[in-house]
Amino acid sequence: MSIGVGVHRYSARMSEQSSPFTSARAGQAFLVSPPGGAEGPGVLVLHSWWGLNDWTRQFCRDVAKEGYTVLAPDLLAGKRPMTEAEGEVVLAETDANVLSGLVMSSAHTLRAASANANKPIAAIGFSMGASMALWLATKLPDVVGAVITFYGSQSIDFDHANAFFQGHYASDDHLVSEEDRVTTEAFIRLGENPTDFHLYEGAKHWFFESGDQHNPQAAELAWQRCREFLAKTIGPRATTTPRS
Repeated sequence: MSIGVGVHRYSARMSEQSSPFTSARAGQAFLVSPPGGAEGPGVLVLHSWWGLNDWTRQFCRDVAKEGYTVLAPDLLAGKRPMTEAEGEVVLAETDANVLSGLVMSSAHTLRAASANANKPIAAIGFSMGASMALWLATKLPDVVGAVITFYGSQSIDFDHANAFFQGHYASDDHLVSEEDRVTTEAFIRLGENPTDFHLYEGAKHWFFESGDQHNPQAAELAWQRCREFLAKTIGPRATTTPRS
């Protein structure tokens, strides 16, 4: 994965906004447009409990380089936990209703800011954010047309979802079990939604993000699959027909 590569080359050519929202209810966010100025298909990035940190912002830039308009809302109101214990506390203290409202308003805001406000967006989530992305697809089926989940799970009804789903999971995951992964995919398939799930042998929960569990080989392969999935499902030359 090319996180951290070419930042100086592209940063001057890419339009970035730290907060496209104007109300406290909508919250703060990070918005990046593709190089060249024109907007692209929308990609909503929902971060993990590490917060809207530097890694997440760079990931948004990398996705934008592929031709997408990317929005990452700050789901934790500026908090940046440094340990899993801190992350658990911050997540427990977060109002679920406020969080769900922020995620939904972010999806609508992004769609309006993308190249075509009538076309679906994609949602990419990490851990906590992955669970939110899966949930979002069931709540806004006309808005979310593709979901990429990195080590996240949900056991909810996906009958109302109309999206393509791609999942990336670690074989050695202390937060998402094999049962969680299998159950998540089963519920998605029961809703007659296509899935493209991948298991990375030897990888740990946070393998895609920076930190001591980062796995460069697994992350690179996941990033390649992520790019291909986005191009196929919501990209300007998408080869799949939007689900309805």
